[in-house]
Amino acid sequence: MRFNSRNIWMSSRDYVLIIFGLCIYAFGFTAFVLPERVVIGGLVGIGSLVYFLTGIPVAITSYSLNLMLLAFAYKLVGTQFVLRTIFGATILNGLIGLMQPLFPEPLIEQQTFMNIIIGSMMCGVGIGIVFTHNGSTGGTDIVAAMVSKHTNVSIGRTMLYVDFLIVSSSYFLFHSIDNIVYGLVVTILAAFMADQVINTNRRAVQFTIISQRWEEIANAINNEAHRGCTVLNGMGWYSRHEVKVLLVMCRKIESVTIFRIVKSVDKDAFITQANVNGVYGQGFDMVKLKMKSVQHTEQSDEQKFANKQP
Repeated sequence: MRFNSRNIWMSSRDYVLIIFGLCIYAFGFTAFVLPERVVIGGLVGIGSLVYFLTGIPVAITSYSLNLMLLAFAYKLVGTQFVLRTIFGATILNGLIGLMQPLFPEPLIEQQTFMNIIIGSMMCGVGIGIVFTHNGSTGGTDIVAAMVSKHTNVSIGRTMLYVDFLIVSSSYFLFHSIDNIVYGLVVTILAAFMADQVINTNRRAVQFTIISQRWEEIANAINNEAHRGCTVLNGMGWYSRHEVKVLLVMCRKIESVTIFRIVKSVDKDAFITQANVNGVYGQGFDMVKLKMKSVQHTEQSDEQKFANKQP
């Protein structure tokens, strides 16, 4: 990776937004969820159990477990993931450690359900921002990766089992079904909100633009929106005139910019916009392949070919 001003700016922005997301998560957890004595999934949930049982701050237990898991799973997850996780876990647990003494009682008094909903939404939004900008907080996904490597159970299913086990174990501490239900609500709603944040950032749209001033529009999109254009040949069936059609792919959050650019050049331009389920390649999401699966497939094909030989 070459270090130029653009890469440095992008990396700096990512780290700032990761810290911002961690602040949202820490505030939602310490101000709304923890004071209600609700145990959620993940290492933070284990830290909550230990805190309610012994009084040891959540951050100490959560951070210690993260470091131990990273030590065990270092070869499995890789150096970059370890470094990102140490950064995220350090900031997150530091924030939780600072905020926990500030909120001995829920921020909204005598409104347990309201606190649970607000807290879980903030936790989900915060962690969604972290994941969107290539951050990590470690946690039970490390355990899930370790289990998935040695079994046929998927990472997502393993995380679900582990989180359910952590939340359910709070019954032995509080002897309350309500706490388990609240814990599951937080875990599920936070996961839903995180998915919404991640998918919103990744959603893409496709523009089809027809205009006599297509060259000016294409140049403006390249220079101002920093998006590429594909020029297609077309023909208007009614007029029987040949036209140039611009095909533009961009993030959904950039669609307003594309509209503004097109209308500023040609207010009579014909524009259609369509949602796209997935866009892969430079400037968008990258296709991720499991090399072991690819190699296994190649070997299987070679064996089949060899078996067919006389």
